[in-house]
Amino acid sequence: MEYKWTVLVNTTLGGLMGSINMTIVLISLPAIFRGLGINPLDPGEFAVLLWVMMGYSIVLATLLVTFGRVSDMYGRTRFYTLGFIIFAISSVLLSIIPSNTKNTGAELLIAFRIIQGVGGGLLMVNSTALITDAFGPTERGRALGINQIAFIAGSLVGLIAGGLLVSYDWHMVFVVNVPFAIAGSIWSVFKLKETSKRAKIPMDIFGNATLGGGLVLISLGLTYTLAPYGSAAMGWGNPWVIVSLIVGLALIVLFVFIETRVKYPLFNLHLFRVKAFSYGNLANFVSSLGRGAIMFLVVIWLQGIYLPLHGYNYTSTPFWAGIYMLPMMVGFIALGPIGGMLTDKYGARLFATAGMIIVAVSLFLLTLLPYNFIVWQFELILLLNGIGSGLFAAPNTTAVMNSLPPESRGAGSGMRTTFQNIGQTMSMVIFFAIAITVFTTKLPSSLYNISVSIGLPPTLASAFSKISPEGALFAAFLGINPVSALPSSMLSLIPQSALNALKSLSFFPTAIGPAFITGLSYSLYVAIGLTVLGAIFSALMGERYVHGEPKKAATGSTNIGTQSDNQKSADGAEK
Repeated sequence: MEYKWTVLVNTTLGGLMGSINMTIVLISLPAIFRGLGINPLDPGEFAVLLWVMMGYSIVLATLLVTFGRVSDMYGRTRFYTLGFIIFAISSVLLSIIPSNTKNTGAELLIAFRIIQGVGGGLLMVNSTALITDAFGPTERGRALGINQIAFIAGSLVGLIAGGLLVSYDWHMVFVVNVPFAIAGSIWSVFKLKETSKRAKIPMDIFGNATLGGGLVLISLGLTYTLAPYGSAAMGWGNPWVIVSLIVGLALIVLFVFIETRVKYPLFNLHLFRVKAFSYGNLANFVSSLGRGAIMFLVVIWLQGIYLPLHGYNYTSTPFWAGIYMLPMMVGFIALGPIGGMLTDKYGARLFATAGMIIVAVSLFLLTLLPYNFIVWQFELILLLNGIGSGLFAAPNTTAVMNSLPPESRGAGSGMRTTFQNIGQTMSMVIFFAIAITVFTTKLPSSLYNISVSIGLPPTLASAFSKISPEGALFAAFLGINPVSALPSSMLSLIPQSALNALKSLSFFPTAIGPAFITGLSYSLYVAIGLTVLGAIFSALMGERYVHGEPKKAATGSTNIGTQSDNQKSADGAEK
């Protein structure tokens, strides 16, 4: 096998494994919490839920630029292989956490997931750089498109596999990673080789410290805004949140100041003078900001509302939610490599812009659906969303990576992925804030009215309507009927007919459905605006540009309008 295809197959395996891991845990959280013996609705357990959900992402959001620079300096293949090994070890550790150990088990789960995030980060940041090294500019888009198909396919395979495996044993969601990780480690050791010239420069200690510290504090602050504080539904008033966000932002400003003055910066900020790099990253950031949490809210919509309304038991909804999301994967797989191949020939601007516009249209169509939608309409909209996402992803990545000099590809890939992960973290905060705000105003009256309508005494209906909005939202996601959180003394006062109605599959989805779809619609309007902004940034990327390529495109096409200026900027950045 030609070496470049060896690189592509191996990095595709790594991308598939990493993306399966991210969603398989997300979809399996109800079973994992049951296996550990934790009720996420108990006081104080919300923070545990947040850390299990976000710990892996926090590592990815904060260390990727550092991982990329270290890989540029000491060998991308070496650190890519190390990522596989770390991932394999952490997966084994996760698979042997004892059941019914409550918070002790949860703490081990969080710690091992963070270690797994280190392995995943090394894989993620180096896979894109290795493909860029192995493939020339006329094939790079297609290769990156195929690689990104694995990431999206893995995300949806994780949804389905999680639903199947947890029905057997919750440990299996971690065991399934082990064969992939071991095979990838062995393959990397014996088949991959260093082809890039190492950047022989000293480590930028202060740049690493300020960027890493700033991103950690910002990520933690944003994560804890999702937790209630005092009587508030969200944690914006939490002193820890305020301090961490202020200090984190101050460290990022200090990082920019340091990077413009040190001889060997962690990341050469002059690369942002290159249109393809700067506007490509901005488009990637606002795209992640607009879409990051929307698909998570769609999963809540399926698992907590639509599927139970149609008779699916809560224990089976994770699996069926994955099935219902398949059209999105089909759309992405169909357009991912096509977008990449077209980018190789014509440049990224047209296709990345069109992809964002298609995604915006699909999000608008979602606002037109009721919470109890018609299936074929929902599936067609998801297919359209996947088509737009596939048309955007490979062209955007190709444009960014083509703009980088070889010795900066690791750090540049880390910067690109950092923008993406920070965007997704901020997306969770923005859209959950919108959803919880709407829940706070609409859910109590909805719960009260439907409780009275099934025969619940007004006093008990009033007590039931005081369920916290964030508790109701996460209960829907975790497949937990909040009735289970009511004390037995209260349940004994409820007439049997009303109690049967409360415990039915349709009660809670019907109660939260109108409030949820209102909050989702507001979130979608914001996401549409951000996605349109992503289309604008994509349009501003300029014509096809490859670092180091002569003014005439490698394909023999006519002169490229903005390439000369971009080349000067990139040459200046390289010096």
